[in-house]
Amino acid sequence: MTSSELQTPPLDAARLLAERGDLEGAAAILAELAADPDEPDRPQAAVGLAVVLEQRGDVEAARAAARTALATGHPEFAAQAACHLAQGFEREGRAEQARAAWQAVLGVGTPAYLPLAHLALGRLAVRAQDPDEAVAEFRAAMEAGDEAVGAHAAQQLAELMMEHGEPGAAAEVLLDALEFAPAGEVPGLRVQLGIAHLELACAEFAESLEGGADPRTGALAIELLARTLPLRGRADDADRVWTYGLEHGDETLAAEVRLRYHRDA
Repeated sequence: MTSSELQTPPLDAARLLAERGDLEGAAAILAELAADPDEPDRPQAAVGLAVVLEQRGDVEAARAAARTALATGHPEFAAQAACHLAQGFEREGRAEQARAAWQAVLGVGTPAYLPLAHLALGRLAVRAQDPDEAVAEFRAAMEAGDEAVGAHAAQQLAELMMEHGEPGAAAEVLLDALEFAPAGEVPGLRVQLGIAHLELACAEFAESLEGGADPRTGALAIELLARTLPLRGRADDADRVWTYGLEHGDETLAAEVRLRYHRDA
């Protein structure tokens, strides 16, 4: 070891060793720092140790190191440690442990990490089939100040709303997100907004039929509904709509539908 290396601060020395592939050497330095309750760099060292140990494949020891960092309550490194734990549990499909770790991120309260935690908690709530919690967490993620994370939360919230038959509410969420989303997120939001509008259009066409439209208007609604549904992956529903129109008891309406059905043949 050269004299310059001897003068290198321990954290920097551990980082250099890790970059060179000497994970064992880096872990030894970081473990010593993390074990000292009076060491001012203990929170950062414990997080670094968790990362190095995970790279070495020692998952449980890595989690123990992350918990050490979390216990320090450091606004930056405790939050990083909780994220490390949460992401690992999610990868393993351990939803309850992941949820607890993301809640720990919220407990640390560091603003930079709150959007990611709310987004993850919303995602976990969807998997747990708890739509009310999911909506609350996605909205919290949208309001937490990170524009990119907020845009992703808006997309997931809108998707959830459309799955529950609320395309109008989904469209409102997406329009709100377009007000703050980064440029790279805008195309995806606009596509999803278009999908919400398709769902709204289908609902309006169906409502027109149920509202007693005259034969010409009814036939137009049937055609538009039947031609729009396949765009949403609902070809079978489209066939049923055509059949409804073609076999309708009002012969004038049925004749109009036949003309519309066969015009592209």
